[in-house]
Amino acid sequence: MHILVTNDDGVTARGLLALAQAMRKIPGSQVSILAPHRNWSITGHVKTFDRPLRVWEVRLADGTRALASDGAPSDCVSLALLGLLEQPVDLVVSGINPNPNVGHDVTYSGTVTAAMEAVIAGVPAIAVSLDRRGQDEAQVDYGPAAEIARQISVWVLEHGLPPEVLLNVNVPALPAEALGRVRLTRLGKRIYRDQLVRRLDPAGRPYYWYGGEEPTGVPEEGTDIGALARGEVSVTPLQMDMTAQGAWHKLAGLEKLGQA
Repeated sequence: MHILVTNDDGVTARGLLALAQAMRKIPGSQVSILAPHRNWSITGHVKTFDRPLRVWEVRLADGTRALASDGAPSDCVSLALLGLLEQPVDLVVSGINPNPNVGHDVTYSGTVTAAMEAVIAGVPAIAVSLDRRGQDEAQVDYGPAAEIARQISVWVLEHGLPPEVLLNVNVPALPAEALGRVRLTRLGKRIYRDQLVRRLDPAGRPYYWYGGEEPTGVPEEGTDIGALARGEVSVTPLQMDMTAQGAWHKLAGLEKLGQA
């Protein structure tokens, strides 16, 4: 089975290396790595059409051969699936992101949207993120999350996923023995506390920066945020069909507009 590993933090990120090492432990697997050469966090679902894309070979910290691109995470997946990699890809695994991607985060996350690019092309995909709860990223152990990702990947390779469905996996940054059970969850309610910071450059012209406290969330039972709050692994199936079918009855009157 051919597994593509990518991320949105850059090809040299520690989480990507841990994920690739875990994927290589799957019997019979061939692992390819194609990731952005720089950090693309919080960029959402981006594809590059206004310039050429470059790809080059790099070596990771353990000597692993990888490919880096100057494109976005979605570009990396698209490049691989459109033929940059000679062998067809059976599974795309994106991560491990050093922060959780829960609730509305999934619309911003390059980690998740890389997986979305895969399912649009008909390839099963998993996005993996770590809830490190203020721990120093340089010190956090990605091993337990990588092992969870390996187990979930094996399950997906054996059982498959429904069409246009990806798995968004969030793992607490805890030792393996302290991790709770795996929970199937729905997206929770993310609470953002963004603020607009206005400053002046040396010429006296205003510029703006996003500030504010880190986002929190409502730890409701059955949600990704609730599972992480209990030290459990959250697995949220996301579908590409975002049609709000439950709102049709409320909006039915729209079909009468424009009628004579």
